[in-house]
Amino acid sequence: MSVSQQDLDPDSTTDVEVVTDTEEELIKECEEIWKDMEECQNKLSLTGTETLTNSNAQLSLLIMQVKCLTAELSQWHKETPESKILIFRFVFLSIISKGREEKLFQKLRHDLEMVLSTIQSKNEKLKEDLEREQQWLDEQQQIMESLNALYSELKNQFVTFSETRIFSELKTKMLNIKAFKEKLLSTLGEFLEDHFPLPDGNIKKKKKNTQESTKQLITLHEILEILINRLFDVPHDPYVKISDSFWPPYIELLLRNGIALRHPEDPTRLRLEAFHQ
Repeated sequence: MSVSQQDLDPDSTTDVEVVTDTEEELIKECEEIWKDMEECQNKLSLTGTETLTNSNAQLSLLIMQVKCLTAELSQWHKETPESKILIFRFVFLSIISKGREEKLFQKLRHDLEMVLSTIQSKNEKLKEDLEREQQWLDEQQQIMESLNALYSELKNQFVTFSETRIFSELKTKMLNIKAFKEKLLSTLGEFLEDHFPLPDGNIKKKKKNTQESTKQLITLHEILEILINRLFDVPHDPYVKISDSFWPPYIELLLRNGIALRHPEDPTRLRLEAFHQ
């Protein structure tokens, strides 16, 4: 009996059913043969116990044995090809199944290797990121340590100023400014007295003869002091009335040198130029 490609096709449902039916039939036939063999064996055992009186009995016994062996042989010849086909199919199916399992395991192995490779690459990237973050953290810690050291140094050098000390320092500065102001005014007064003195007695007599004011004249230093005080005390109206105690040459000197200015509407009023503005 030949084996066709259709019989060896493991993917055919019909072949699987045929194999299953053939297996069941083979098992049934084997059981029947086994029963026949048991019956023959029983008959032989019974025949062996009888007393054989002549050669005919022996001949009939031999003929019976030959028939049993012939039937058994023919039965084996009849059933052996089917058994071979069945065994071959089982072996082939097992090989195919094993091949499929190997392919499945290979695919599963390939997928697992791909997953492992992906995880390893991600781990490498995470490791690099961790190293960068650790380096950045170390730099920040170094900067923090430097700032803490600088803060400690500045804290040790820092001097707490109390309100009393600040008030004392301001008072000292004000006193120094007042002293400098007094010194400056004194120096200015000495300069003015030396270079711009009051007119002498002859001039005073001449003024009396010409019927000018007999009021006592004030120095240029005093005129400037009056103008300065007016400028700072009443800044919205810094003009001063020109009295008879102001010597006219001093007034002209201040006006010509741009130190003083006349009122635009009242020429009898005078103010100091605001040099501080």
